[in-house]
Amino acid sequence: VQLQASGGGLVQAGDSLTLSCAASGRTFSGYVMGWFRQAPGKEREFVASISRSGGFTSYADSVKGRFTISRDNARNTVSLQMNSLKPEDTAVYYCAASTSTTNYRASSGWMYDYWGQGTLVTVSS
Repeated sequence: VQLQASGGGLVQAGDSLTLSCAASGRTFSGYVMGWFRQAPGKEREFVASISRSGGFTSYADSVKGRFTISRDNARNTVSLQMNSLKPEDTAVYYCAASTSTTNYRASSGWMYDYWGQGTLVTVSS
């Protein structure tokens, strides 16, 4: 499985941005997908995850109500819509795929088998 994240950039606080992740492979619908982020000098943290069908989602408290994860299994893509961005959202964002769990609340990095290269989101105040 290869993952390609895109959509990062420089925005102002309060703006919106949508990240996308394109996946290779014929069994994309069999993967729980997640987004993680890593800010400078900090550890990687969970942002959001989505079930294989897309019917169930889970979010970190810090982004709940502002971010929305979605997927299109026909196009092998997962997206992260980010609204009301804050400077503390500044980080490199990674998409990840889990082939080994069916738990859509997969919030630990070790639960994911494949990772994209990351896309940088910078939010200025």
